[in-house]
Amino acid sequence: MTTDLIEPLATTDAIASLSLNDAAADPQGFADALGRSFETYGFAVVRDHGIDAAIIQRAETAAKAFFALPEDVKRAYHLPGTGGARGLTPFGIETAKDASAVDLKEFWHVGRELAAGHPFTAQMPPNVWPTEVADFRDAMLAIFAAFDAAGARLLSAIARYLKLEPEFFVDTVRDGNSVLRLLHYPPIGADSPSIRAGAHEDINTITLLLGAEEAGLQLQKKDGDWLSVAIGPGELVVNVGDMLQRLTNGVLRSTTHRVMNPPPERRGVARYSMPFFLHFRPDYMIRTLPGTITADRPNQYPEGITAHDYLMQRLREIKLI
Repeated sequence: MTTDLIEPLATTDAIASLSLNDAAADPQGFADALGRSFETYGFAVVRDHGIDAAIIQRAETAAKAFFALPEDVKRAYHLPGTGGARGLTPFGIETAKDASAVDLKEFWHVGRELAAGHPFTAQMPPNVWPTEVADFRDAMLAIFAAFDAAGARLLSAIARYLKLEPEFFVDTVRDGNSVLRLLHYPPIGADSPSIRAGAHEDINTITLLLGAEEAGLQLQKKDGDWLSVAIGPGELVVNVGDMLQRLTNGVLRSTTHRVMNPPPERRGVARYSMPFFLHFRPDYMIRTLPGTITADRPNQYPEGITAHDYLMQRLREIKLI
């Protein structure tokens, strides 16, 4: 393995951990702290997020049970041609935008459950559920709902920071195309040709990430240096996605990030995490917020685009469709 595939020393800046409890006690104060972190790093670390530890543990247990299944059993849940929207994306398929080497991961996607005849069924396919893990469906629907609730609270704070009504985002994400991703990075051999997740930005509105305690997550700062994101047990890493960056004319920035390979003594340890990609509803037209356009910051995105069309455009770029 070449040395550049081992996690390098990064700068010693630290992203402050914010308590979501403060959003109730001091809504504007919390919103300002969250917004400043997003403007500086594109990321924030949030504790007291309201996702119950028992729900997290239940989902983690079910995810690990699934990834421990034999490879042929897991691959039966791979649905080619769907862009990985549901079920399994096997190891060695996803590639970061503009990268040549594949990421060293496999993952499972759970989407929103829609009632029969819902108008978004054409853009949001039904979930598939592995029968080999008895508690899988219930565990994932429980944590999906908990992520959704935490995300709504964070969006309310983001709206305040942008000087919008706190309820601004409620309709934009109603029945949104959000996705829960269960990630498994297997142990890494000494001759690994690439890294666990190449440098990329997220497509969606905001991402909420649990389970990143195993080192490796890094973000790229404005000066180009890489910063390791260190969090405590149970804390959330929250970052801005490209859709929110586009909506806010770059006021809130979608930051390049990656997951580096571990140092030699940790290569034999698998890494698991659960990001929740919170999306706008498919028909939401992403148009630059007027309040983010100034003489110093002209409109970078004069053409509107629906959230679904933008998603399809980006999925083609990372070779999932």
